[in-house]
Amino acid sequence: MDLTVLCDNTTLIDRYFLGEPGLSFHIRDGETTVLFDLGYSDVFLRNAAAMGIDLLRTDVVAFSHAHLDHTWGLLPLLAHRARAVIEGQEQNPPTFLAHPAIFRSVTAGGVPEIGMPVDETTLARQGEVRLSSEPVWITDDLVFLGEIPRRFPFEGQNVVGECDGAPDTVPDDTALAYCSEDGLVVITGCAHAGICSTIARAKEVCGESRIACVIGGFHLLDAPEEQIAATARYFAGLDAGAVHPCHCTGLAATIALAGVARVRETGVGLRLSFAGRS
Repeated sequence: MDLTVLCDNTTLIDRYFLGEPGLSFHIRDGETTVLFDLGYSDVFLRNAAAMGIDLLRTDVVAFSHAHLDHTWGLLPLLAHRARAVIEGQEQNPPTFLAHPAIFRSVTAGGVPEIGMPVDETTLARQGEVRLSSEPVWITDDLVFLGEIPRRFPFEGQNVVGECDGAPDTVPDDTALAYCSEDGLVVITGCAHAGICSTIARAKEVCGESRIACVIGGFHLLDAPEEQIAATARYFAGLDAGAVHPCHCTGLAATIALAGVARVRETGVGLRLSFAGRS
């Protein structure tokens, strides 16, 4: 499995790409290609083009949750696909994979809508829409985790905006996991359910306790010191091969994690490769 960071808050030094406060990963496992989140704008498309990655050949577009910094790149993607039709370029009709709550309307901080930019009916005209709160195996080794049980009292309690007048706890938050020969690669968007709960869910779904890598946003940017300390204690017991915190993790949490885990740099242009368990 090969993972490439197409969109993140930062870019790697001496790699001339674009960054924004969003997230998008390109994943290839064998002949299957997956886009995990799409950032906020067309940045992921422009970076992919600069890297020579053809997003018209994407088999699955998987969403971690509905928020604008992960889904609003959908409109540029659909425009990119429309242009390809007009120009006679070949493309795959992708499967759009997400939690069933992905299409709820969310407002936050005076912004009237921070959720998905299109409804399910509109998206279904572009390809199959598959909604699942249960795990979905994309390949023999790559799995969409479905709904993440919130197992630890110190995390996953954050409220982000409102939905139908009630506090929104991001019920659609999910992640991917890859079963490598060296253990699990846990791939998160924002980990609103809690990064520790997400890792625990990946272990449960995959029947694997070893952690080869954790990469993505850990949603610790504004977390209290107690939550950061508890998260660091959890990571201290993981013995993960590598930890790549990015996007919404925050400096304080990254420093704390670096004291107990093998934290590595992350940004647009990063490419990671893992051998499958078979």
